Amino acid sequence: MSESLVVNEIYLSLQGESTFAGLPCVFIRLTACNLRCSYCDTAYAFTEGKRRSLEDIMTEVERLAESYQRSAASGQRLPLVELTGGEPLLQPNSLPLMQRLCDAGFTVLLETSGALDIAPVDARVRRIMDLKCPSSGEVARNRWENLAHLKATDEIKFVIGTVQDYEWAKEQIAKHALAALCPLLLSWVTPLQPHQQDKVLKPVPAGQTPIARLDLVERIIADALPVRFQLQMHKLVWAPDQRGV
Repeated sequence: MSESLVVNEIYLSLQGESTFAGLPCVFIRLTACNLRCSYCDTAYAFTEGKRRSLEDIMTEVERLAESYQRSAASGQRLPLVELTGGEPLLQPNSLPLMQRLCDAGFTVLLETSGALDIAPVDARVRRIMDLKCPSSGEVARNRWENLAHLKATDEIKFVIGTVQDYEWAKEQIAKHALAALCPLLLSWVTPLQPHQQDKVLKPVPAGQTPIARLDLVERIIADALPVRFQLQMHKLVWAPDQRGV
């Protein structure tokens, strides 16, 4: 049987986060996740998906990249491809897929929760790794051993929804000298209210105080924190619950 992956969706859109924000990108969203973060907006990818061969996935990515190239005034091929989820590293065949994409000349991004080992990922891949903050409900799942494997081309992302998240992120940045490793991203979100949360997601732990985006920006400036503030751009352009964007 050929190598395959369970895929939720493949689509062409704009990068909404990371240092690549705003650039066109082909997204490969894989099925399944081992975490249940309180703010998750892609819970549909926990179970929904179709098994596809690596050859089929590569063909679809090339088709989307070529359609962009035909439309581009410069005639340049679309360079960016991102694996996201769910959690891509739960499926072992994500590793050979990323290798094939790199071999094909794409700049490959990996969105990963930070709860699984990133060491086996092809060195050419740019890993955007979360460090889960307290409001996620999954702070205990951070795999701190991953820090030793990060390169200057990787990125660490903190999803900040509460004051406690910010204080925790600030503490980790100092404790582990994270700014010396790679770019640091602080991504602002509004914590979901209990009536908005899917029953499969973890609740925001008690005692958390939501933080407004202006408050977060002012704290970053006041503390001279060596980070890049970001909003989830795709949620400002499209409806927050729209798929395939």
